[in-house]
Amino acid sequence: MFGRRGNDDVGRPAGARPAPASSQQKTVDAALVLSAKPAEPSAPVTPRRAVEAPPLASEPRQVQRERNENYYDTKSQVFAALIDTIDLSQLAKLDPESAREEIRDIVNDIIAIKNFAMSIAEQEELLEDICNDVLGYGPLEPLLARDDIADIMVNGSRNVYIEVNGKVEQTSIRFRDNQQLLNICQRIVSQVGRRVDESSPICDARLPDGSRVNVIAPPLAIDGTALTIRKFKKDKLTLDQLVKFGAISPQGAEVLKIIGRVRCNVVISGGTGSGKTTLLNCLTNYVDRDERVITCEDSAELQLQQPHVVRLETRPPNLEGEGEVTMRDLVKNCLRMRPERIIVGEVRGPEVFDLLQAMNTGHDGSMGTIHSNSPRECLNRMESMIAMGGFSLPQKTVREILVGSIDVIVQAARLRDGSRRITHITEVIGLEGDVIITQDLVVYNIKGEDASGRLIGEHVSTGIGRPHFWDRARYYGEEQRLANALEAMEKRAD
Repeated sequence: MFGRRGNDDVGRPAGARPAPASSQQKTVDAALVLSAKPAEPSAPVTPRRAVEAPPLASEPRQVQRERNENYYDTKSQVFAALIDTIDLSQLAKLDPESAREEIRDIVNDIIAIKNFAMSIAEQEELLEDICNDVLGYGPLEPLLARDDIADIMVNGSRNVYIEVNGKVEQTSIRFRDNQQLLNICQRIVSQVGRRVDESSPICDARLPDGSRVNVIAPPLAIDGTALTIRKFKKDKLTLDQLVKFGAISPQGAEVLKIIGRVRCNVVISGGTGSGKTTLLNCLTNYVDRDERVITCEDSAELQLQQPHVVRLETRPPNLEGEGEVTMRDLVKNCLRMRPERIIVGEVRGPEVFDLLQAMNTGHDGSMGTIHSNSPRECLNRMESMIAMGGFSLPQKTVREILVGSIDVIVQAARLRDGSRRITHITEVIGLEGDVIITQDLVVYNIKGEDASGRLIGEHVSTGIGRPHFWDRARYYGEEQRLANALEAMEKRAD
């Protein structure tokens, strides 16, 4: 058991309890919790082991349970008494399970001493909530435990939204106040060596499982801290699973597997929430396991399966504005680390030039993602990013670099019904004059929608039997497999 905050009750008999009075100090109540627990087996403590708390993942219904003001008032009182009671420095030395058990013991005694009228189910819920507040991410824990949630969006302490199956819905989850929300955000970002406060109110971070986190705090967020979490599934998706979801046809998935296998330089293009990172993870699954892969990301979220992976992450400046390490610094440095493939999690600025240089200097099979709405727009955006980086190169030279570096653009999209689809597999062919020539291998055609509003469509071949990367496929012995996949897609279209 943890030590007491003060020594005022050292001489008090273990069985002594003061009459309840609202004027007593919290420290007295807290000390009584510790002194009464070992000597009073007859105390009216609700049995805490008769009903073991089930795993969070098995109770998604808790997310939707409505809680009244009395629940939050009771929780605040219990939480305040708990904080006055426990020694946080000692708590930090325990493993998570032991710390959770210790907190549950103390909270049970606080509930008994203060005579809160609660059912066993309500008490278990309160116990779990307080354990999450002290050791985890507070009210977010039940949401993080659910594998069917894609995004968690917190707009201040009282408005929490989630995305399930492509649709956004509001939950009954809420925080005690804005300070609790900010504290949880600070706990999340501090785990990756970053900070969020008034002097640095914008922060990108990640959870231990790689889920992407963005925090923007007051004074920039007017109605309270805004927290956005892009959740990753516990089970990593594969291309075969994307086929089951309808994101790509079986033949299209076969083409993508070959593209990953034969070391084509790939750019994955798409809008926000279209599944670019998921698709990049899927493609890297077909990288040979003996290749040395180096990833560069703003916040490390890629989940590569290969054994020989080096993960690099950018660093923001410190309070003095020094020590920043940009994406461009990482990409330039990884060229000195003998990479066989370079993977840039998301291209946002001038680092696109260094990635293109890497693709064009022997690092075949390099990949990256970029925000754009079509393959053609993807190329235009890359041109713009190079110009923003201060490179004073003629337009034709820039386009020659693009054509010499990129082999394939894979376009992902989130459709209006919430579904995610791969809409284009497009090759970059060459340059005619000043115009970059591309050709689509696979496109997604929308035919209509069903009675429930779900869009109906199919992936079709454009009839190209020998793609531009055919010689590369033949070099790796994959030309027959590629021909079969394209032929099967043509027959399916017929």
